[in-house]
Amino acid sequence: MLRLNLPCLLIFLLGLSSSSARPAPYALRISCGARKNVRTPPTYALWYKDIAYTGGVPANASSPGYITPPLKTLRYFPISEGPNNCYNIVRVPKGHYTVRIFFGVVNLPNFDKEPLFDISIEGTQISSLKSGWSSNDDQVFAEALIFLLGGTSTICFHSTGHGDPAILSIEILQVDDKAYNFGEGWGQGMILRTARRLTCGTGKPRFDEDYSGDRWGGDRFWMPMRSFGKSADSPRSTENTIKQASVSPNFYPEALYQSGLVSTDDQPDLTFSMDVEPNRNYSVWLHFAEIDASVTAEGKRVFDVVINGDTFFEDVDIIKMSGGRYTALVLNATVTVSGRTLTVVLQPKSGGHALVNAIEVFEIITAEFKTLRDEVSALQKMRKALGLPSRFGWNGDPCVPPQHPWSGADCQLDKNTSRWFIDGLDLDNQGLKGFLPNDISKLKHLQSINLSQNNIRGGIPASLGSITSLEVLDLSYNSFNGSIPETLGELTSLRILNLNGNSLSGKVPAAVGGRLLHRASFNFTDNAGLCGIPGLHACGPHLSSGAKIGIAFGVSLAFLLIVACAMIWWKRRQNILRAQQIASRGAPYAKKRTHLSHDIQMTRNGNNNHGQARTAVENGPSLLS
Repeated sequence: MLRLNLPCLLIFLLGLSSSSARPAPYALRISCGARKNVRTPPTYALWYKDIAYTGGVPANASSPGYITPPLKTLRYFPISEGPNNCYNIVRVPKGHYTVRIFFGVVNLPNFDKEPLFDISIEGTQISSLKSGWSSNDDQVFAEALIFLLGGTSTICFHSTGHGDPAILSIEILQVDDKAYNFGEGWGQGMILRTARRLTCGTGKPRFDEDYSGDRWGGDRFWMPMRSFGKSADSPRSTENTIKQASVSPNFYPEALYQSGLVSTDDQPDLTFSMDVEPNRNYSVWLHFAEIDASVTAEGKRVFDVVINGDTFFEDVDIIKMSGGRYTALVLNATVTVSGRTLTVVLQPKSGGHALVNAIEVFEIITAEFKTLRDEVSALQKMRKALGLPSRFGWNGDPCVPPQHPWSGADCQLDKNTSRWFIDGLDLDNQGLKGFLPNDISKLKHLQSINLSQNNIRGGIPASLGSITSLEVLDLSYNSFNGSIPETLGELTSLRILNLNGNSLSGKVPAAVGGRLLHRASFNFTDNAGLCGIPGLHACGPHLSSGAKIGIAFGVSLAFLLIVACAMIWWKRRQNILRAQQIASRGAPYAKKRTHLSHDIQMTRNGNNNHGQARTAVENGPSLLS
């Protein structure tokens, strides 16, 4: 996942608008893969580096389009890093934005020169690249108008198996909160994806900045349309000032209305046609300004606007409706398209010819609902705790876009809360080596958990017992240890419980074993320490927790007494040995005195043989003992 801390606001100097001074809009431009900030001509816009990002691989870029910003680097995302990779851009103020992503081509040998992938903003898919995009200027980027709720904005790139997504740049440009209000249904729940934006009667592509447009316009790109077809129209242009052009809320550049196309006598109807996605709604914006010197008054040019066979605007008189010549007029229509073509026809009714200056077409997309925030947080903690491989691509939102959900996570939409939730985890045999966190209980809608045949260690979280909807729990063939939590007995909906092939011990809780009477299928085999139900060995006398604590205390006290006695014995033994050593040092002196005493005694005995006997008192005390 990619994260970036950038200044919250780029400060631009902005002149006075038609009514009053406005603060500069938020504008953030990222040069993907760049190691330093850069500025690009002709406007010298500032592009921030993204060296702080951790995902993807920076590389040299080969720009595929003439309009592509002249940046030298990009960031690509190998499939080994997972199918979903995201930029999470923090501190984006709440507001209405144009978000634009330019694609690139990796300038290295053996790389796919035209990768195909999908793009989503805030969980809603806005683009799916098609083959040939690198050869068409108006297809080298994806763009959408979207309301951002403030905080972190997420832009994701989804692999489709056709090369590695490669991103040259990202732009987040604030526009007026009321910009492109197409009427009923418009608002925070809607996204306008730019399908086509044309400036007519000119052959040069331009951005708003090239047009010296107001920055609140979002720096739009205008694809040139020199002609709709051979002999079908002719260009017109003027250098006169255009009134009512750069006004709130859309702030169109004045130069947009200084060129246009006019139908001909050979082809009075002015026709524009483009390919679109079927069964979608489109917002069509038509721009007019009477710049033809031959049309000087009301009623000189009147036409109808027909879109896909239905007349949306009758008797369009540019001068009358705009208030005069060289004055901007904008018409907007919402069209439901059932086929694959959108066709706009301007049919003259007076004056013989029709005129158009610019055309914008947006696909109206309903923003996807998000996944419950607590469940997203729980999955992110599981990813870290279980050491989930990066190939899973757990980035962005787990459930949206629906075309690219997280691998191993099953989603359901709660229509009452308009939020997605996770109802299944299927991560068996994926080489997981971590532990199962207590936060798994926040996935309170889970019906099935399959984490079998991994190497998950540690205890089984007691918090699993709070997932009351759980029907299947398969933790078999892992390295779980400790006892089975008694809380698992509270799972009254549980039908299958597989804990076999672990290192669990202790007595199977009675509440868990009792579920067998409700036709539940449990497997506790291959756990040498488990006991207490049929099929497992019998348990010893059952002891309460207090008894177990008492026994443990008694064993500890006995051990301390044994150690104390051993210390006393050892000290006494040392005293005895010390006394013996002292005695051995005095032995020679004692032996000498013994011999002397013996000699004296023998002398006395000899004298007694020759004289009278003496009493014991006369003889004195004996030195023999």
